[in-house]
Amino acid sequence: MRVHSIQGDTVDLVCWRELGSERSVSAVLARNPDLAALGPVLPSGTPIDLPDTPPATAPTIKLVQLWD
Repeated sequence: MRVHSIQGDTVDLVCWRELGSERSVSAVLARNPDLAALGPVLPSGTPIDLPDTPPATAPTIKLVQLWD
């Protein structure tokens, strides 16, 4: 999937908005090696190729209540 950055976007913000997690930042940077040279804030309209499928989510952890 290809998206374009908007004003003030960073790679992790694009990943969060489009994929729902920042976990795919390294995969996005691997697919777009020129992004790192643009700096932390991407210019508006920068094309970004995202992975086809988002990475698997982390397993859920069951919380234990102290007063159960």
